[in-house]
Amino acid sequence: MAPEVILDHYCAAENDQRQLFKGASMEVRIDASLPSLKKSGRLRALRRISSLGRITYQILGFEGDNSVKKDVIARYLTAEAEAQKEQPDSMAVTPANYKFKYRGRGQIDGRNAHVFQVTPRAKRQGLYKGEIWIDAATYLRVRESGYLVKTPSVFLKRVAFVRKYAIRDGISVPLHTESVVETRLVGKAELNIDFTNFSVPDGELGDYDGQ
Repeated sequence: MAPEVILDHYCAAENDQRQLFKGASMEVRIDASLPSLKKSGRLRALRRISSLGRITYQILGFEGDNSVKKDVIARYLTAEAEAQKEQPDSMAVTPANYKFKYRGRGQIDGRNAHVFQVTPRAKRQGLYKGEIWIDAATYLRVRESGYLVKTPSVFLKRVAFVRKYAIRDGISVPLHTESVVETRLVGKAELNIDFTNFSVPDGELGDYDGQ
């Protein structure tokens, strides 16, 4: 199948995804650490996506070092919220915002996938340079990796990440994100983010348990 045809199918699937995600919610657990300072912390929150595609967090609890909460997790979440001030369509990983280059086929968690290199057409918050893996059966994303081309905060110098998704009932559900953040105040920070109990307003998916 030609890469252009794969992208057409992917864009159609992504458009459906954005509509389904409006009003969705999920629980999030963020484990963060500052290796050089030997400090760590864990935050639990409820992550909601509004009807306009904006993301907000309701904090459910935190344990660990308060400096990790303030200088790492809080700044990371604030940076995500700032990036979300852009229109969702301007942040979508689609040919309107990115250049795609086909890299071949791969396999992840037993699923065949098409691998594309992506390069943003403009240097905007929320956009990244790296790879996207598209499931060969559903044309939904199953993996993204790379680094943000514009740091979302003056306190963050570089943000690199790997995001994994699980496909359930025809929807690509966030599963896990690993991120390495170079900060200006406390050096390198490592974040591991797990998503569970995914639900949509009409209840078609029920709860997602991350498996």
